Amino acid sequence: MGEWAAELLAQAIAMEREAAQRYAELAQAMTRQGQHAAAALFRMLAEHEGRHLAELRRRTAGMALPPLEADCSWPETIPLDALERGASTQRALAMALAAEKRAHAFFEQALRVARDAETRELAREMAAEEAEHAALIERMMKLAARYPADWRSGA
Repeated sequence: MGEWAAELLAQAIAMEREAAQRYAELAQAMTRQGQHAAAALFRMLAEHEGRHLAELRRRTAGMALPPLEADCSWPETIPLDALERGASTQRALAMALAAEKRAHAFFEQALRVARDAETRELAREMAAEEAEHAALIERMMKLAARYPADWRSGA
């Protein structure tokens, strides 16, 4: 495996780990607020990110990856105390959408600058996954804006 692919895999692992954690936190907060539909969406996204993380870890088992802990996808987070005070569903969805768009942009940039086919394929795969998540969140934002009472009640 080339150096670029190893660095991209290390970054992808850090990003998936962060996303899974953040989505789980958002799901818990939305559940406590009675925002059941938003909580279900965030639980689903946490599970998706967790599966992506597990797959990346399987793919890299036994490989020497650079130690990347920094993550570029979630620089803005809603502090847990703000979530406890009732951060809006729209704000939580907007934060998640921004994170997915940043992750997508990161992988698109990696795709443009990658020097080898292996890294380009990995970047293409990761960018597609992030774009799918962003599209899902955008659809949910439209539903939440159109039917806010349904999001509150879990109906």
